[in-house]
Amino acid sequence: MAFKNFKVETDSDGIALVTWDIPGRSMNVLDETSTSELEAILKETTADAAVKGVVITSAKDAFCAGADLSMLEGMNIEYAKVLKEKGEIAANEMLFAQSRRFSQVLRGIETCGKPWAAAINGLALGGGFEVTLSCHYRVAGENPKTRLGLPEVKVGLFPGAGGTQRVPRLVPPQDAMTILLKGDPVTVEKAKALNLIHAIVPMADLVKAAKDWIKGGGKAIAPWDEKGFKLPAGPVFSKAGMMMFPAGNAIYRRETYDNYPAARAIMSCVYEGLQLPIDAALRVESRYFTQVLRSKEAAAMIRSLFLSMQDLNKGARRPQGVPPTKVKKIAVIGAGFMGASVGYVSARAGLDVVLIDRDQESADKGKAHAKSVIDGLVAKGRAKPADADTIMARITPTADYAALKDVDLVIEAVFEDRKVKADTFTKAQEYLKPDVIFASNTSTLPITSLAESFKDQGKFVGIHFFSPVDKMMLVEIILGKNTGDLALATALDYVRTIGKTPIVVNDSRGFYANRCVGRYIAEGNEMFLEGVPPAMIENTAKMAGMPVGPLSLSDEVALDLGLKVMKATEADLGPNAVNPDQKKLMIEMVEKQGRLGRKNSKGFYDYPEKGKGQKSLWAGLAALQPRQLDPDTLDVEELKQRFLVVQAVEAARTVEDHVITDPREADVGSILGFGFAPFTGGTLSYIDFMGTKKFVELCHKLEAKYGSRFTPPKLLVEMAAKGETFYGRFPPKKQAA
Repeated sequence: MAFKNFKVETDSDGIALVTWDIPGRSMNVLDETSTSELEAILKETTADAAVKGVVITSAKDAFCAGADLSMLEGMNIEYAKVLKEKGEIAANEMLFAQSRRFSQVLRGIETCGKPWAAAINGLALGGGFEVTLSCHYRVAGENPKTRLGLPEVKVGLFPGAGGTQRVPRLVPPQDAMTILLKGDPVTVEKAKALNLIHAIVPMADLVKAAKDWIKGGGKAIAPWDEKGFKLPAGPVFSKAGMMMFPAGNAIYRRETYDNYPAARAIMSCVYEGLQLPIDAALRVESRYFTQVLRSKEAAAMIRSLFLSMQDLNKGARRPQGVPPTKVKKIAVIGAGFMGASVGYVSARAGLDVVLIDRDQESADKGKAHAKSVIDGLVAKGRAKPADADTIMARITPTADYAALKDVDLVIEAVFEDRKVKADTFTKAQEYLKPDVIFASNTSTLPITSLAESFKDQGKFVGIHFFSPVDKMMLVEIILGKNTGDLALATALDYVRTIGKTPIVVNDSRGFYANRCVGRYIAEGNEMFLEGVPPAMIENTAKMAGMPVGPLSLSDEVALDLGLKVMKATEADLGPNAVNPDQKKLMIEMVEKQGRLGRKNSKGFYDYPEKGKGQKSLWAGLAALQPRQLDPDTLDVEELKQRFLVVQAVEAARTVEDHVITDPREADVGSILGFGFAPFTGGTLSYIDFMGTKKFVELCHKLEAKYGSRFTPPKLLVEMAAKGETFYGRFPPKKQAA
């Protein structure tokens, strides 16, 4: 029988080699076709007496990147249809049957009576790794790029084809929980040490090693199907088990605040499943998987963190008709912390970089910063010394603007001052090639007004990086009023080259991300001035799903920078543009108390010397509060809502202002750019999944109590009246890269 996604060849020893190779895709994924064909191959090889065993491998550089999550989205659409037509019981039965089908195929491999070996030739993640776990023998090729793991929790799901049952039967529960709850892939060496794979061999010997295991009498039985099988750390109710599970539950609560149904389901699957025979345990896993699949958190996270991010990374916003641009050499003007970091990530991606500053010493310092970043990775074993040498060789520090003559893209990262930037543009322009794109890395100054100092405004664009550049995945591309398609396409192609996720926004003060996160920080200040205990401010923000509290974030950004932005906003837009009480608080902290934030080790927090304990809230904060409220009288849920609503309503304003034109960019940008609660799917998904009518009602309730910052924009009020959603009113346009 011929297959579309697999090739099956049986050799003279009776070993069937099943090679996964989906046509037209760079990586194999578990889609409907792959599942059906794998099931057919299992039946065929099991029934054929000539087949003594099966080896499964891949013809691509990776084994399998995981499940095609758009297939799961389709299952939810089908569920909604059946629910409407036949009722809840029929819809639940349909979803349960569909969601456990792949699990049953893998259990069929495990119990077919013939040995299956997985020859893992590269990346094997999610459902792809679950395929290998169902095989009786797993051998991986020596490949430093190979990673094995189950990252489903990062998109609101969990491994539902046996991952929560097989991993804790192979690995001690603490390690198993780390693999399942963190979702971070491991190297082949770590996988072997954990007993997740059996052997590592040279790539050239990979298939031979798998076949040799079968020829050598490899057993067609999983460890948990053998009589007398014992769990790696003993039963759940053993001493070791009772030490792990209560502590694990406490850690889960601390890390997630119970916001993630998938993480909770993982805990339940492992705890309940390890007390049952494997088949009953797999059934339990499938029930939890069906339940999680129906959750709004899973729907939101799959849409934003997988489908939308994939679209944006593939160039969904790239203008049509512009041929691919080839950026091979860039210049970064301004070799301070930000500019040097941009130079580093560009060199790491294989680009040649000219790092320009006012004098050679300053430029050399910028290169030294890049070296300190890569040296840190080498020290941690995350990079090799040879890689560091290659990256550093690509960076040329100089004070000579003539070095701009042969670059393809210029990124300006000088001080956030109009005059300094304008002088830089003037100086640079006499050396540029005719078609060079010029980008400003500004976080606050509108691009249209900056472009007035540039001769050809069509070739001027904003590229806003987030700090620290080497770790933050988001880049905001800002379109000025006159920015042309070539400038946008070049910026998108460059961001794609350096492995970041771009969002495209129209010009405004603060653009998108800083407008929203500024509201978050300001809300923390408002609560502080109301008299909410500082620790409660920080903790309720994290309970709402934010990665750090607003006071901590203020310190990271720097309090003096926040004050400077306030003063600049006031100068540009008048005194009503800033909150006088918040300005007074910042003047007290910065100018009177000398507390600038983390950078001088004192802000809202006191910071210990490096390596000497943890930061702690400054004891003098209470003296700066006009009054102190009794925490027992405060509504924790309302505090949590205030943090999310104030950011989401600002995101809605950016749509009304035409800063955001695609809801995918608001959602992905909010999660990657400032850590907006990932379980919501992002700022606009938070509104959509709550329902615009309910959200507007909540806005009005908070507006009556706390002021106009919660006032919903006219667009949102209109959408609520019509029962519209952002994704319904502004449907994203699909476009190939």
